[in-house]
Amino acid sequence: MDDKMAEQIEIRLSGAGGQGIVLGAIILAEAAGIYEGKHVVQNQSYGVEARGGASRAEVIISEQEIVYPEVVLPDILLAMNRQSLEKYQGKVNSKGILLYNTSLATQKIDSPAKIIGLPLTEIAKATGGEVVSNIVALGALVGLTKVVSLEAMEKALEKRVPAGTMDKNRKALAAGFKAAQELDQNWTN
Repeated sequence: MDDKMAEQIEIRLSGAGGQGIVLGAIILAEAAGIYEGKHVVQNQSYGVEARGGASRAEVIISEQEIVYPEVVLPDILLAMNRQSLEKYQGKVNSKGILLYNTSLATQKIDSPAKIIGLPLTEIAKATGGEVVSNIVALGALVGLTKVVSLEAMEKALEKRVPAGTMDKNRKALAAGFKAAQELDQNWTN
């Protein structure tokens, strides 16, 4: 993705229930909409199981009015676990990015997108605990794509995370962002 955001970006966050996928999408949407003044649509779906079942949340960010409020073919896919990677890996824009959690998904990936793996859960454990894996993932996503600024993410994060956890969450966001920035920019499939 370029430093400058395309006219409209479709993002799909996926993982298991309990991994904070929906909260992550809400934070991303609020960062773009409230703190950067962009047009945003956010939606989510859950598996029949509450914790551990499939969870998917989507965000569309645009400089213009959003005509169709559903993600058709995401430009960015975040896969937090093996099941979500298997389900969505082939459903990404060929010019897009597939960011996956190497801590929980190690299989061969077949996707037309640029494939980027980071040990998101391990980074979270080193930062503030596995519970902040979703925030590490958001930091990495923003570090890779520049879809919103880190500052906007911090503001949205502060409004959404439980009282007393902001320091841990801020560190997780920064750790994910830093991990993405340290990647070799010549990604290959």
